Order: sequence, then structure tokens, then C-alpha cells
Amino acid sequence: MDLLRFSTAGSVDDGKSTLIGRLLFDSKGVFEDQLEAAERSTVNRSAGPIDLSLLTDGLRAEREQGITIDVAYRYFATPKRKFIIADTPGHEQYTRNMATGASTADLAIILIDARYGALVQSRRHTIIASLLKIPQIVIAVNKMDLVGFSHERFLEIQRDFQPFVDQMGFSGVQWIPLSALNGDNVVTRSDVAPWYKGPSLLEHLETVEIHQADLGDDFRFPVQFVIRPNLDFRGFAGLLAGGTLKVGDEVLALPAGTRSRVKQIHTHDANLPEATAPRCVTVLLEDEIDVSRGDMLVHPQRLPWVRRTFDAQLVWMDGTPLDLTRPYLIKHTTRTVRVKIAELLYRIDTNTLAHLPAQTQQLNEISRVRISAAQALYLDSYAQNRTTGSFILIDPLTNATVAAGMVTADQPVDETATRSNRIDRATREAHNGHRGQAIVLDGSDRAAQSQFARSLEARLFHRGAQVIVVDDSAVEGADVLAVVQLLLDAGTLVIVDLPASDTTARLALQRSVAERDLAEVSIAPDVATTEAATAQTVLWLADRGVFGTYTVRGPGADI
Repeated sequence: MDLLRFSTAGSVDDGKSTLIGRLLFDSKGVFEDQLEAAERSTVNRSAGPIDLSLLTDGLRAEREQGITIDVAYRYFATPKRKFIIADTPGHEQYTRNMATGASTADLAIILIDARYGALVQSRRHTIIASLLKIPQIVIAVNKMDLVGFSHERFLEIQRDFQPFVDQMGFSGVQWIPLSALNGDNVVTRSDVAPWYKGPSLLEHLETVEIHQADLGDDFRFPVQFVIRPNLDFRGFAGLLAGGTLKVGDEVLALPAGTRSRVKQIHTHDANLPEATAPRCVTVLLEDEIDVSRGDMLVHPQRLPWVRRTFDAQLVWMDGTPLDLTRPYLIKHTTRTVRVKIAELLYRIDTNTLAHLPAQTQQLNEISRVRISAAQALYLDSYAQNRTTGSFILIDPLTNATVAAGMVTADQPVDETATRSNRIDRATREAHNGHRGQAIVLDGSDRAAQSQFARSLEARLFHRGAQVIVVDDSAVEGADVLAVVQLLLDAGTLVIVDLPASDTTARLALQRSVAERDLAEVSIAPDVATTEAATAQTVLWLADRGVFGTYTVRGPGADI
């Protein structure tokens, strides 16, 4: 059976703990001693029915106040799927706990009290779920029994909150009216709301598609420990943070830039021909290369960003506000280095999503910052890989975790650090922060095509890319293929702007340039230099690499 990790979120007293208690109780996921303890605590507090929230609220302060303070994890299974639940607090002062509990979730349940609708904390938790790239959410309108399971009230809440949710970019959104107290539409469908035709909460959890967005497609292996029990064994242990590794694969060690091949893949009980993230393994290489804790093994053709300056979203988790004048420590995978917050770009208004100017960042606030590190880090955007795209900030004086961060997909200019005496293509690409790519433009309007080429070159250049336009005037009769190949070997983004009539050079590029190094972009006659077209192309290049043939269409449209 596969495993679904999900978290609950929402405002204070929306019924998150009661919902999980009901889910566990009705699905027979509660042990007898847990149930007896909850029954005893209920009797001590009141003469009513068992308080199912006590199945998750285990701290004395939680039981005394009737609130959730810390994250509680619960495990249960049905014949169809296994589950790990993170019951997170609703109070604003514990937003950091909510972010912690949701950081590994595949799905988030946003609870809304049917009497009050979506509140500020409902919106804040939805934003955090979006920032954490949780692909699926369930909006559970709870306490519907208190409004008589009114269809009109359900639609009113949906009309109010849906436009806000639509801005978050979730891949799946399911609305469910329910009563956690009575169990309506929690485990089984209830007949108290005949107007609702969708699944119960458990039915949805059992069938929803699980997106493995946190694994990433590119091989990433942060080295945690070097194992050297004797002269004949030198292995690198750690968690495979992305992609798949096979015996015989070529790997590149960062920051040294040296290459080797995988000789063996060990686990605690067997040797493997291959391993897929997330898995803890020990890797043996064919060559004795210098690799230590904090280094990273990657595929030579699928490099991370090697950067000292980068942008990130921060959730501030400390009572002491952000101080732009003092240093912090960043813990990223197995690497810990000193950093400074070079710039606080803006704070996010959790009600309107507006970007507001700010001089500091307070507890539970969300902002975008620019970070400058003393040493290079090996990064992916959080959207591509949750492990290599996330980090925490630590106060070096108190050792307290002050913030959690997610690396953004769009990045500023950076002075990248790599050290290697062998300056090959992979090393140059690591230094540039991107891989070499030939972007061949094709358009029926020669002027529009050339104008687009220059606009794209300018935008990429100002993002810090090594980029150049190669057109018929630049090569002046030289072999276009040879020029492009030389620039690709230098890790350059080459925008090839040739007239449509130059079929010889185009065919030579298509036949001789490796498929992964070639991207053909067709320019519609009306696209010219619109901001939308160039911006879309840059994001397309920067986020995932480029493959195949794409067409930039109309102003404001996607590629």
C-alpha cells in the first residue's frame, strides 16, 4: 500500500483535533488504551460524550485549555492506503508549528467553521500550504450541523473563499461539508446533506492521487558522513534527496568539480543495483576523490544552482524579529554556513496577498528575502525539490531555529563559487548557475524574431545568465555549428537568430547538437517583445530545462 501524509490547518476552534479523532475512531484506528484515556479525561471534564479531540491533544496545557499547541502525529491505515496525520495548531502564535507539520505533507485539510466562514488564520494557513508546495487540499466546512447542513450557507462560504484559493496554484481542491462531532461525511457519506454528491473525507483520502513533488527528478546526494572502516572501503553515506542513482552512473562532486563513477550502492542489509529517493544509502566510487560532509554528488548534466546569493520565502519562527545587521547560520541539507539577510524584499499580506514594504520580520510573518552566504550552496527551487530547496535559519548565539525558508524559482544575479583545476563544461555550468543551451528561434516575421531575441538576451543577462545572440551578422560566414558548439562547451545560453531561409545551418544544428542541448522556439508574428512572452520563456528555461519545440503565443499567453 502507498502512504499519504496529510495535515490539518485552519483557524482556532474550527475542530481540527475533533475531526482527526473522529477519523481515527470511526475507521477503527484507535488503540484501546488511547480510547480509555480519552474517556477518563472526558469524564473528569464533563458528563457528555467522549471528547475525540483528546485522542490527539496530549499535552496537559492542551487539555486544560481545549486547544492544540504542538504538532501531534497519528498513524492509521485502511485496506486501501496507509496514512500519517499531522494535527497542527490554529492559533496565530503557533503558525510556525503549523508550517513544521505541513512541510512533509502531500495534502492539507483546511477546516472552516460553517458559522464564521474563512477567517484570517484560514487564509494564512492556505498561503503557507501553497508556499510549501502541498499539491492537494481539502476544504472541509465543519460544524455544518450547527447551521442545519444548509446548502446555501455552504455555497456562500465557497463563493467567498474559492477566488482566494484559486490564486494559490493547487493542483487539486475538494470541498466537503461535514460534522466532525457527529461523524457526518467524515468516514462514510451521510444522508443529512442529500444535496452533496461528493465523497466522504476518508473516501477522498483513500483515492486522491499522491504527487511525489518533493523528490525531484534530478540526482542529488548530499554527503552526510564518510565511512572509512579500513583501507579497502571508503563510502559516502547520506540521504538520496532526488532522482535515481545506478551502479556505473557518472557523478560530479561539488564543490570540487571532480568526476567518478558509482562502484557500489550499499544499504544496511544489501547491495543495490540502483536506489531512488528518498533512501539512505552508502555510495562507493571507482576513484579516490576528495569528498567530505557538506559536499554533494550530482549528475554532471543535471546540475543544481551553485550560489552564494539567492532569493527565498521565509516563515519567521522566533519571538525576536529579523535583524538585517547581524549574521545567522543556514542549515541546508548537510551543509551549515554563515549568512546574512542582504535584503528584505517584501512582506506578504496574508489577507490580500499584497507585497508590502518592510524593515524587519516579526513572528509568524511571511516574507521574501535575499540571502548572502559565506560559502556556495547547492540549491534547487523548492518547487522542484523539497529537500534541496528548503533550509532553516539558526541564531548562532542561542542556537534557536528562527526561520524556515523555501528557495524561489526565480533567482538574482550571483557570484558563484566552484573550485577546480579542470575547467570542463560541467564546471563552467556550475559556475554560471545554469547549463549550456542552444535556443533556436524560428518565425515568419524576421524583424519580430530578432526583436524577441534581443529582448530575451537582455532579460536573461540581467538575471545573471551567460547569454549571447548568434545571428547571421555575428558569424559572418563562419561555421554556425562550430560557433554554437564552442559556446555550449562554455556553458553559455546561445540564442540562435537565423533567417528562415538558412535551412543548412538549422539542419546542421538539429542533426549535430544533442537533443537535451537544443530547444526550438517558434515566434508568432504578433508576439514581438511583449513582457509576458520573454518572461514566460525565461521561467521555462530557468525552472526545468528546455526540451522539444515550443511556440510563444500572443501577449500574456503561456508557452
